[in-house]
Amino acid sequence: MRQKATASATTTGTTPEQRGIRLQKVLAAAGIASRREAERLIQSGRVEVNGQVVTTLGTRVDTQADRIRVDGAPVGRAEQAVTVLLHKPKGVLSTAHDPRGRPTVLDLVRGVPARLFPVGRLDWNSEGLLLLTNDGDLAQRLTHPSNHVPKTYRVKVKGLVGRPTLEQVRHGLFLDGRKTMPAPVKRISSQSNTWLEVVLFEGRKNQIRRIFERLGHPVLKLRRTAIGALADRDLKPGEWRPLTPAEIRVLRGYR
Repeated sequence: MRQKATASATTTGTTPEQRGIRLQKVLAAAGIASRREAERLIQSGRVEVNGQVVTTLGTRVDTQADRIRVDGAPVGRAEQAVTVLLHKPKGVLSTAHDPRGRPTVLDLVRGVPARLFPVGRLDWNSEGLLLLTNDGDLAQRLTHPSNHVPKTYRVKVKGLVGRPTLEQVRHGLFLDGRKTMPAPVKRISSQSNTWLEVVLFEGRKNQIRRIFERLGHPVLKLRRTAIGALADRDLKPGEWRPLTPAEIRVLRGYR
């Protein structure tokens, strides 16, 4: 039976303040998950250091001396950073693994010589651009709420959307007791239904679908077309490509 660690120091004779690297940073650098997801792995008791389960955020480790495992599997040294851009199709999960055996985005990027994880999410019924990486620092930069990285969506909603509805989206409305950030939105076309372009600066779960459901215009189609300044109209659903060094530099500029 595994024992829970009672001290956050993992190197004999030292304290966390004296030596080592934060455990969540080590996991992110090794390509296990983004730093935020690595924190969840630690808190849920899935990480061991030297045979002890560690659940304390801020724990520091010596990557040369300490033995680190996640779900029983050893964590190696940091991989070379790899980031790819995928056009996620509908009917695919934005996760690394599904216990029910449903298709995931990792099924679409087989052959990449790195252990990738998705940066953020697109829901099952949505499609569009999604980054996958093993670079935990880049993932943290793109998903941290304080950085407000814009994401652009092309959205088809039911019915004709008038100016008062657009103004509500632009100024924000309350979801779960908290007001959404102002979101630029413009009408692209309208017949019996309406196509819109929406830009979000935050990443609440199913945010666009919930907003327009609240306003009486359920979403019929949703496609992410840009992440920050990164876009690619040539990628077809299911296709992916590596990012260029220039594109990665642009993404690293968000802070």
